[in-house]
Amino acid sequence: MQLLEAKLQKIDRHNYRSYSSLRGEYHFVDFDFFIDTTQADPFAPASRVRARRQWSLTDLAWLKEQSADYQRAARDFIARQFADLAQQVNEIQIDRPGQTILDRTAVVFDDEGIELRFRIDLPSDGRTIIAKKTLNLLTFTMPKIIRRATIARELPMDELKRHCETVEDQVALRRQLQENNLVAFVADESVLPRLAGNSELPLPDAIPFVSPEKLAIELEAPHKGKVRGMGIPKGITMIVGGGFHGKSTLLNAIESSVYDHVPGDGREYIVTDDSATKIRAEDGRCVHQVDLTPYISNLPMGKDTATFSTQNASGSTSQASWLQESLEAGAKTLLIDEDTSASNFMIRDERMQALIAKCDEPITPLVDRISLIRDQLDVSVLLVMGGSGDYLDVADTVIQMHNYEAIDVTDKAREVVASHPTRRQLEGSTELRLPRTRKLNRSALQTMLEDGKFRIQVKSKNSLRFGREFIDLQALEQVADASQLHTVGWLWFLLAQQKGWENTPSKAFAKLLDQNWFQMMPKHGDLAKPRVIEVMAVLNRMRAAEFK
Repeated sequence: MQLLEAKLQKIDRHNYRSYSSLRGEYHFVDFDFFIDTTQADPFAPASRVRARRQWSLTDLAWLKEQSADYQRAARDFIARQFADLAQQVNEIQIDRPGQTILDRTAVVFDDEGIELRFRIDLPSDGRTIIAKKTLNLLTFTMPKIIRRATIARELPMDELKRHCETVEDQVALRRQLQENNLVAFVADESVLPRLAGNSELPLPDAIPFVSPEKLAIELEAPHKGKVRGMGIPKGITMIVGGGFHGKSTLLNAIESSVYDHVPGDGREYIVTDDSATKIRAEDGRCVHQVDLTPYISNLPMGKDTATFSTQNASGSTSQASWLQESLEAGAKTLLIDEDTSASNFMIRDERMQALIAKCDEPITPLVDRISLIRDQLDVSVLLVMGGSGDYLDVADTVIQMHNYEAIDVTDKAREVVASHPTRRQLEGSTELRLPRTRKLNRSALQTMLEDGKFRIQVKSKNSLRFGREFIDLQALEQVADASQLHTVGWLWFLLAQQKGWENTPSKAFAKLLDQNWFQMMPKHGDLAKPRVIEVMAVLNRMRAAEFK
């Protein structure tokens, strides 16, 4: 503290850039403080700092003996407590978690202690340093927040334990999906609707979910005990019903539950196969060397669909590409909502078949491929469908949403199929294979690194800047937090400088994203672990990427 005070007095009333002299390590009475970067001016991104406290000073050393998932949740809880304590101090910010509990770098545990990683806006008067204000911030206000967020007697310990136990329960439930032949589980009493379209908070007074009796199953959670709910079996599941009755709301809850949720979210006992991927139409996106032949062939002007590339995909080609890219990345469950799909990719009814001969139609709709995806690729599909009954011919399970109540109408759907047989003709071949693994040309990433203006920048979940390119990610609904995109950018940065991984990029990303993934990353506090599927989905949308 004395060293920090001396440095500040030396630069008092100097130009803002003189803050750079503060970079380094400082030893306070009960924690070590690191200033890693300082902002160049008051309008630049805030300075990156870290604070480390020894376990012996926290009375939290027992956390080291807990499971990796318990520790992940405890780190998340401490970050939330720090954020709450700092909310009255505009100059101090930590990467505040939302409704999901991700593996983040805002708080890190190691053998020695707890490390907090956050940002500080260093005070000024215009562009002039005001040492007294900065000294008060760094030696009085900040230490109080650090101490209160990292000592047992200041933390609500019952809430901490509930937070961590809820995560262990979700992990345990998710592990039971495979052994019970399920792709998802929705617990009774879950709250599915959200407060608003731009909010992940639960809707107050929403109708709690109750499983249909025929689909009900009990799973075992280590802390909560037996949990009853709806098990969605592997295979093809349709969610049907009238408009505004909760079809998409159920799907949204399922798609978000590849991640764990906080207690009180309403979705904390909903779990989904962690490879589940939601696909949709995405007009205008780029596509790189994807084999679309199972769904699209004989394009005008002889355009090749075995290695299809474009910088301006249509709705149908973009959705077909996303499906193939997801399978290539390892997805075992596909999630589809009719509302965000290309209608000509989903269905071609019997009247359209009669009007337009197959030889003049390049698209083989998903309805004619979905059973092959299930039977030959062992991939399940969960789709919301309100406008076409042709999928009833291939559905294994049909769930009707009526006034937010789930009803198993599988038997009724089979009666409808028997009494109203379709006359549409099956299109396409009767064989299907997993798409080939494309090789990545690493030189495109290297070129971006060599650019004098290289930058990784994320302002929201909708975009990632890597080098000069801004990658549009609005369609990736399963990205839970912008901090995951920071990690995606740094993964590319790390791999671009290495050789020998280009033939199987998804495996290379999976290797980096192991349990200790953050040790390879810069010591930033705004990183969160993504799924490999998300890393590949972002890479597939980089217009400068080159696959072969």
